[in-house]
Amino acid sequence: MRTNRSIPSATIIPVLIYPDVREAVEWLGRAFGFVERLKIGDNHRSQLKVGQDGAVIIGDIRGDRRPPRAGEITHSVVVRVEDAKAHCDQARANGARIVDELTDHVYGERQYTAEDFAGHQWTFSETRADVNPSDWGGELKLQG
Repeated sequence: MRTNRSIPSATIIPVLIYPDVREAVEWLGRAFGFVERLKIGDNHRSQLKVGQDGAVIIGDIRGDRRPPRAGEITHSVVVRVEDAKAHCDQARANGARIVDELTDHVYGERQYTAEDFAGHQWTFSETRADVNPSDWGGELKLQG
């Protein structure tokens, strides 16, 4: 794949809509540790770096683009982290609403889910063990 400094190098890049892009950049950085890589306009869009190779784009309300509505969950973004407990503590201390508390799952992940100030849900996942999916009822179709 060719590189282009105008877009993150991640293969999949979610675009999430927020009522205020600059507030979202500041909040997501403080609560979740995301880092802004590219600012586009005063309050139009921002590309954020997440971990080693992850990315998310924050967009403004425009046309039919809207943030989530209260009481509706249309998506969740999963982000892998090194230490889910420390990450959860940081998120909680910075105003994230913890929707699902930190839990160790049979599939080898320690996870928690948080809702940000605009209603987007984020699941943060720490790998604790390499578990064969057949051990918990999964069926691996592709390696990797």
